[in-house]
Amino acid sequence: MHDDAHGWRPAPVPDRGAGVSFVIPVLNERDYLEHAVRSVLAQDLDAPIEVILALGPSSDGTDAVARRLADEEPRIRLVRNPAAHIPVGLNIAIRAARYPTIVRVDAHSELEPGYTRAALDTLARVQAANVGGVMRAEGRSAFQRAVARAYNSRIGLGGGAYHGGTTEGPAESAYLGVMRRSVLDEVGLFDEGIRRGEDWELNLRIRRAGYRVWFDPDLHVTYWPRDSWSRLVRQFRATGSWRGELVRRFGRRNGLRFFAPPALVVATAASLVVGAAQLLGAAPGRAGILLSIVHAPVAAYAALIAVVAAGRGGGRGLRDRLWTLAVLPSMHLSWGVGFLQGAARGARGTVDTSRLERNTPLP
Repeated sequence: MHDDAHGWRPAPVPDRGAGVSFVIPVLNERDYLEHAVRSVLAQDLDAPIEVILALGPSSDGTDAVARRLADEEPRIRLVRNPAAHIPVGLNIAIRAARYPTIVRVDAHSELEPGYTRAALDTLARVQAANVGGVMRAEGRSAFQRAVARAYNSRIGLGGGAYHGGTTEGPAESAYLGVMRRSVLDEVGLFDEGIRRGEDWELNLRIRRAGYRVWFDPDLHVTYWPRDSWSRLVRQFRATGSWRGELVRRFGRRNGLRFFAPPALVVATAASLVVGAAQLLGAAPGRAGILLSIVHAPVAAYAALIAVVAAGRGGGRGLRDRLWTLAVLPSMHLSWGVGFLQGAARGARGTVDTSRLERNTPLP
């Protein structure tokens, strides 16, 4: 039933002692998995919990880490995800879950001790079906710190609420998410045909079913981004491609911010073509001068990136600022190229290979 006064359906609120299932899809996460799992086991909760690891076909020794953790802690359960894809692994783990609240955790993330307790309080208070908070990216190397600064910046990832929002309220999606299992069962879990952006699409169905998706800025999750340039570019190209696919499917339901990177790619391509024509003398005189206006968007973008890199958002030293100059365009252009490919021909068959040792397709 819809809440007639508010226009939304209240999600069921199970008893606080009913238990919580944490689900984690895992592929080649040897260096991060234990930190993620330890942060889950350290949650301040007066309820039973379980941690379900959906293991993809890792090649870096991740499975040995997972088995050791499961041997040490009976609340950890292992399930297999031979397809390797994130939404498939999430669904396998959710179907194996025992408890009425599902907490999605990324193997590259770490939860603060009070995260789940606070999320449960918010879910009950606003009767939402899903609640998420702020992704707080951090880095270990100079490169990863530059990527983290880009993630935490409005310039880097376009200003979505979970990248630094401060106002609580209804949201179009939720980072990771603390979700009611009954609602997931009702709307059909994750769409296994969507390889990236699966959370946005799931939350679209949750909202279409009349339930609330909620953003709570007091919830924070530490996220460790990709630690090399090639992995970052592969991740963002795949993510952009799937956003292009989602635009093909859902059109105007996608926010305008998603169209900025492909616009940058188009502007850059146009500027390169005009610049080449000018250098070769193919656009002489007044025509060449008029065509120079094509360079304005790219020049403005370059100036913006330079200002960001030179300012507080660029880091502390010269090395940090140079990495910022490299990381921001790499993210925007690779995402934009992927978006144009996905919008033009669809993203089916596009996979995120950034978690693999080399650029090879998943099984």
